This record gives sequence, C-alpha cells and structure tokens, in this order.
Amino acid sequence: MSTLPFPLAEEPDDATREAARKLFAGEVDFLKGVVAMDGLPPDDRAEVCFAGRSNVGKSSLINALTGRKGLARASNTPGRTQEINFFTLADSHYLVDLPGYGFANAPVAVVEKWQRLLKQYLSGRVSLRRAFVLIDMRHGVKPVDDEIMTLLDRAAVTFQTVLTKADKVKASEREKILAQVRGQLAKHPAAYPEIVQTSSEKGEGIATLRSIIAGLA
Repeated sequence: MSTLPFPLAEEPDDATREAARKLFAGEVDFLKGVVAMDGLPPDDRAEVCFAGRSNVGKSSLINALTGRKGLARASNTPGRTQEINFFTLADSHYLVDLPGYGFANAPVAVVEKWQRLLKQYLSGRVSLRRAFVLIDMRHGVKPVDDEIMTLLDRAAVTFQTVLTKADKVKASEREKILAQVRGQLAKHPAAYPEIVQTSSEKGEGIATLRSIIAGLA
C-alpha cells in the first residue's frame, strides 16, 4: 500500500499562473455531447476529464476555471448530464465533463449504459492526460467515489483529487477531512500524489488547477 502523504498542491509561481490565466481567458467553446464511442472527436490534443458524483459542484468548477458562468450547465436535477461533454480550450486542450455518478433517480438500464460508455472512454482514450475526481470537501470520499477511483485504477488513468466547496468547511475541520481523503487515496495506485483544494465561489485553488491543466499540454 502506498505511503504517499498526498500533500496539497502548491500555489503556482507568478509566471505559471499568468500563462494559465491567459490560456483560460482565451477561446473556450462547447464542442459536442457524446453518447457513444464513435462520436468522440479526434484525439489530437491534450485532454483532461472531470468526474464527480451528482451535486459535487462539477459544472460550477468548470465555469470558474473558464470564467464563463453558463459554459457547463449546472442542473438542479442530479444526473441530468447523460453525455460526455467536450469543450475546446484554445487549440491545445479538450476539457471533458463526464456524466455525474451516483445517479439518484435514473433507470437501471440508463445507468448501465452510462457506466459502459464511461469505461470504454476511460480505457480507450490515448490523449487523456489526467482525470480529475471531484470530492465534496464537506463529505470526504464516499463509497461511490471509491468505485470511480477503482475504475480509473483498472483503466490505468492517472487521477488527481480535487476537493470542492472548501469554503463550506471550517478551518478546524479541514485536517480531519484531509486525513480521511488521504487514507482512501492510499488504496489507489492511479492516484496522483497531490490534492487540489478549491472553492468555485471564493476562487480558492482555481489558479492552481488552471496551472496544472495548462502544464499537461
């Protein structure tokens, strides 16, 4: 079992931060929603994907990263995003929004179809540089998160944990939650050994995450 400490990712230096800010301030467009593997765009650029259970704040994070409020649709109905949504970031990246998991009220057949597509995508996409697994910092890693991490282990896709809604957690409680998250990550060989702590509302960690993504080109 890994004994990696999983430290919080360091703040980028000024030059790195500014380069990443410029990248994300440039062209970002919705490309397409994909429901089957034959609909995937060509794998001709660096690709990062965002995975997270419903209501983790995935759309809000993507909107905060890109500085565009309506880019990723935040839905009041968990699990509404049933497609793999591709966004172009300049000419260098795809940002990929995966369907939320923990599909509350979806029919079994729909869930199975999503999961099959997810597995095919994760194991068959050569341009995928990293998956970001979003964890609600108020709750830590839940069994459903553990399932997606295991899926990424099996697909040999490096994933980095991004804690969302950090502003909703008191400073005194953060270390306890981080300890729980680190303990869970230690079980997963595909886990990247750094955690990013974010708040879409307050902007915490956004520059750090932008810099990580920019560096994967």
